[in-house]
Amino acid sequence: MTVEAGKPALPAATWTRRETLSSQVVRTIAERIKSGDYPRGSKLPTEKALIDELGVSRTVIREAIANLRASGLVSIHHGIGVFVRQDAGVTPFRLGDENLALVENLVKGLELRIGIESEAASLAAARRTKADLNAMADACNAMDIAVRNASRDTQADFDFHCAVATASHNEHFFRIFNYLGETLMPRMRLSTHAVDDASLSVHLARVNEEHRAILRAIEAQDVEGARAAMRKHLGDSRDRMLERLRREQ
Repeated sequence: MTVEAGKPALPAATWTRRETLSSQVVRTIAERIKSGDYPRGSKLPTEKALIDELGVSRTVIREAIANLRASGLVSIHHGIGVFVRQDAGVTPFRLGDENLALVENLVKGLELRIGIESEAASLAAARRTKADLNAMADACNAMDIAVRNASRDTQADFDFHCAVATASHNEHFFRIFNYLGETLMPRMRLSTHAVDDASLSVHLARVNEEHRAILRAIEAQDVEGARAAMRKHLGDSRDRMLERLRREQ
């Protein structure tokens, strides 16, 4: 149902029966938000005004507003009213699995990580606590075991980068790494079964030495050194991936 601004909606009795009344109200209000009839940041009409205009019950309106809130389109300010969110209709950032099937897109993902994690490492150098340093060291020690066992488990690698993000003491870095790390870490996406144990151990040892270089800079509270060490580590990871791609062509 499309409703022109300033014109009343059709009575509920004429709406399609394939949707519930509340879902039709949700669609009507969402369309108005999308079209700009209800601009971002503006206050929605009162509950009574919507009841009178749309010809539905108070229960239907309240259910619709709850759904709109759950969808991130509106926010409820108790005692004041319902407002269109400033970010209403903005598509959240997401990396689809289908796009990560291509190595070139994993390379782009690493380039994204370089920008984000290098800054997280610099903040970690300035803000790290003893507990943060212990978490990073534990991850490096776990990776030493992975080197000896030629383990294809990526948990220690993930844990190290997670510990660096945590040490930034900025929850946004931790949250975005938690998403990007799980989604983009190359060895989580590219099979290592074709790599023999000796070659894998050499690779893991090199990666872990890069981790320890980052840890040393963070422990020394060397802000620029930590940034550079993380950038080098992820840049080298990107280069190794590109070299693997060239070998397989």
